[in-house]
Amino acid sequence: MVHLTDPEPTTRGLGTTDAPAIRFGIHVTPDLAKGVIARTGSRIEDFVLVPSSVRESFTQLRTRRVDVMLVKYSPHENDIAVGPPVGFDARAVLVGTDHPLASRDTVTVEEAAAYDAFDRPRGFPESVWDLIVPPCTPAGTPIRRVHTLTTQEALTHTLSTTQALHFSFRSVEAGLAPRIRAVPVSDMPSAPIALAWLNGAVLPAHVRAFILAAQAGATWLPQAT
Repeated sequence: MVHLTDPEPTTRGLGTTDAPAIRFGIHVTPDLAKGVIARTGSRIEDFVLVPSSVRESFTQLRTRRVDVMLVKYSPHENDIAVGPPVGFDARAVLVGTDHPLASRDTVTVEEAAAYDAFDRPRGFPESVWDLIVPPCTPAGTPIRRVHTLTTQEALTHTLSTTQALHFSFRSVEAGLAPRIRAVPVSDMPSAPIALAWLNGAVLPAHVRAFILAAQAGATWLPQAT
């Protein structure tokens, strides 16, 4: 975890008309990123939200297509700097609307373990995937990670045509296909979300100011539940 420090006010460089838009990498839906932006007092029009797939992992940062991106669970990559948590994302399982769990208000991880789940995409950090889709429940029941996650379209097809489920997050709910439902998991802690940037990169002043403001704006955050 990396804490940026700056003796100047953390709003320095934000909202200036001559600064280029901050390229902000996101996954699936923009809601979490918009929340982080709002807490800094920044204008959404000063950002370009750049979606990425789970298969890309940190490709956009490494190829400098984004300035900063939102990540979960503080991945440990030598070339990626990750700041402290700036928010949390509650856990859910994604299921087809005909799934036995689809009508539930909540499920437990033990109940979810009765169904096939998804293995990590190629190149995705294993340590992070084990937090997203744990290999077993707290009681020791194995979680059967038998389907490989590839594309959103393939995920939707598998969920809507089988009784598989995917351990995911509440934030993706707004972007789901009509035949997929997100059911909250009552006994999995929320995932910490953080900002990440290229380690050793000289960040433009307005990008650095945004990261600092996001860190300062997160001091009120409660512990994950």
